[in-house]
This record gives sequence, C-alpha cells and structure tokens, in this order.
Amino acid sequence: MKNTLLILLFTASIAIFGQNDTTKTDQKEQIKTGFSFGALPVVAYDSDVGFKYGALANIYYFGDGSTYPKYMHSLYVEWSRTTKGSGINQIIYDTDQLISKTRMTLEASYFTEKALGFYGFNGYSAKYHPEFIDDSNAEYKTRMYYMHERNQLRLKADFQRYIYGKKLRILFGFSHFKTQIATVDIDNLNEGKTKNLLPDTATLYDNYIDWGIIKSEEKDGGRTNMFRLGLVYDTRDQEGNPMKGMWSEALLLYAPSFSSDGNSYAKLAFTHRQYFTLKKEVLNLAYRVSYQPKISGEIPFYMLPFVYNSDQNRDGLGGAKTLRGILRNRIIGDDLLYGNIELRWKFYRGIVFNQNLYLALNGFIDAGMVTQYYGVNSKGVPNEELRNIKTESESIHGSYGAGLAIVMNSNFIISINYGRVIQKQDGTSGLYIGLNFLF
Repeated sequence: MKNTLLILLFTASIAIFGQNDTTKTDQKEQIKTGFSFGALPVVAYDSDVGFKYGALANIYYFGDGSTYPKYMHSLYVEWSRTTKGSGINQIIYDTDQLISKTRMTLEASYFTEKALGFYGFNGYSAKYHPEFIDDSNAEYKTRMYYMHERNQLRLKADFQRYIYGKKLRILFGFSHFKTQIATVDIDNLNEGKTKNLLPDTATLYDNYIDWGIIKSEEKDGGRTNMFRLGLVYDTRDQEGNPMKGMWSEALLLYAPSFSSDGNSYAKLAFTHRQYFTLKKEVLNLAYRVSYQPKISGEIPFYMLPFVYNSDQNRDGLGGAKTLRGILRNRIIGDDLLYGNIELRWKFYRGIVFNQNLYLALNGFIDAGMVTQYYGVNSKGVPNEELRNIKTESESIHGSYGAGLAIVMNSNFIISINYGRVIQKQDGTSGLYIGLNFLF
C-alpha cells in the first residue's frame, strides 16, 4: 500500500470528577485524587481503507492520592472504524485493589482488518518488492499484494501475585484468540470508487496457499487458547515514563491442542527493560531487549505475527509497538530477537487547567530479527518464484527516528513517533499517533 495516509489529529486531554482539594507538592506538580479522564479523538484517511473515525479514552482513579502517580484503577476504552470496514473495539481494565496482593488485568478486544500486512516468513528470507504495489511501475500487481484480511477476537485475564513486596510477582493467565483469515475483499475496497480501482488479482497470501506454503487447514484461521506462567521483577519508580529502575520478565506460553485448532506449541518470552536518570526529572535513557523462542510444537501461521509481554500482546516485529518505521509484521518467524533504545527529554512542565502536564521529545533506535526460521515447504513454488521465498539469509532489521509525547498526570500519554528504515527491504518510514511510550 502506498504511504498516502493523511492524518489529522485533534487531541483533547481533560480531567473530570477530579477532587478540588488537590495538594501541591511543589510549584510545578500536584497530587491527583479522585478520577482523571483523558480522551483522544482521531481522524484519518487512506485511499484504500477509507475514512477513519473514532475515539479512545483512559479513566484513572487515584483515590485519596496516596499512590499517585500510580493509579488505583484504570479503564481503557477504544472504538474506531473506517468506512471500508476495519475497526478496533477494545476494553482493558487494570487494578491491584480488588484482590489482595494481586494485580489483575482484564481485556476484551475485537479487531477487524480489511488490509493487514503479510510479507512472507523469516524476515529478509522473503523478498519484498515495492514495485509490486506501485501503480506507476511496469511491474505493478496490486496495492493489496502484501495484504490479507484478518478479524480477531481476543479475551485475556492476567493475574500478577505479589511475592516480594510489589517488586517480584508471579504471573498466571489465560488468553483466548479466535482468528479469521481471508484474502483481501477487492470488491469491498473498490466500492464507491470510479478511479484508481484495485485489480482483482492474486495476493502473496493467495499465492502461499496455492503453493502449499500455508496449509489448507490453517488458511482460514482458527481458535487458540493460551496459558501463561511467569515471573516479573519490577523496580520502576513509576509506570508512565520511569526515570529509574528495571522491569524484567520470563514467561512460558503454552497453547494445548485439546483446546485449540491445530497442534499444541509452547514459547518462551524473556524481556528486560531498564531506565536511567541522566538529569533529575528532565532527561532519561531507556532500553528494552526481548528474546522469544519457540520451544516445542508447531505454531499456526496466523499466530506467528505476535510478540508477548506481561502487559499485553503486540503485533509481530515491525510497526508502532515494536520497530517503528519498519513495515508492520514484516519480520515473523519461530524465534524472534528485538531491542529498542530511547532518549527522553522533558522540555516543558507545568499545570494546565489544574492538570499536571509535561511535554517530552524522544530519539530512538529500534532493531530486530528472526533467529529461528519458520519451516517453509517450497516444493510447490514455481521455479521463477523461488527467489522471492528464500532469497537471502536473515540479518538485523533496523530503524531510527524521533517523537513527541504529551503527558497528563504522569499516566495519560499521547505519543507521536516518526521512524525511518535503514534497509529498503523494510519499507520507507512510518508515522504513529497513539497512547503511551513504547515501553
């Protein structure tokens, strides 16, 4: 798809139901009590997926303020749509107040994606041809060549039991995924258009099915029930933008065949994050490194484009939540390694409409790669196409960029990030507007 996304962003960060008797800790910050509400309306347009509209909001409850900036309860809600059928419906509730010595996170989400990126398996081993999606190029196929359709229901319940204060926690949880996969609905995307129509031709996903790379029993998706067990060590001084401390975790993820469609499989996910103060309350350095190997079984292709953390499941490597600037889900395989390093500078701090507000700039470098290939059966691939399936060895994918964060009451964070790729095989660049720092 062409990078023709036009983004018009109108942000509103407001607080309602806040207590009037907030107590000043210094001239620049107040202890927040009661409820705080942040909202972010977003408007966007893309010639292929249509006009996007909707809103997301985060409601925080701080009680008497004794835990500030840590909230007592958080409720995140997002609802968005496009005129061509893609959408996000998501509710996430997070608290450590309902069950003694236990942090509970509940999620119910339903995602509809009419055009989700699919670039093959094993990173650089699958060659990316930008000319195939450039309608001004002689080798043009379709702007949807590297896309497919995916609808996914995700239900999750995670419990982190405190076993050494709040620093060391044991995590146990369960996630249910119901994934539906299909080729791109060309008729739907062409509806209402009189020019720049998408040709009705095979996509890479269609070819992978025809060539036998994607198994017939997996091509339409399936159900996956996943159990999670792990340890989390967390010494961060705050969660929104830590100035010091570390956040490390080791997770075991197991999807048994008796409760899922397809074979059972197990993965490990090791993630370490660390934060350093370079200038008190002004400048900090943060980095993250994660290694996520498969240890048994066979992962269905539709469950490959995910990386796992104790807070939430992300897309695969590439895109807003992992490697900014790189094509979303560009890098998928059985074992993944990725890392990020980011410098954050709070250049403005004050109180606006009785809310604690600061602005921060960040510069970053992101990198990742497949460390163990997903098995690709190339017996049915035409000889002239083999060069696109196993073209070269995998190596590090990298990107770099900068961003701006608007932060209210230390927790509601509007982030704007722009990343550029290092290798053209990973795309060109990406602009991302959403909530929270990357980690």
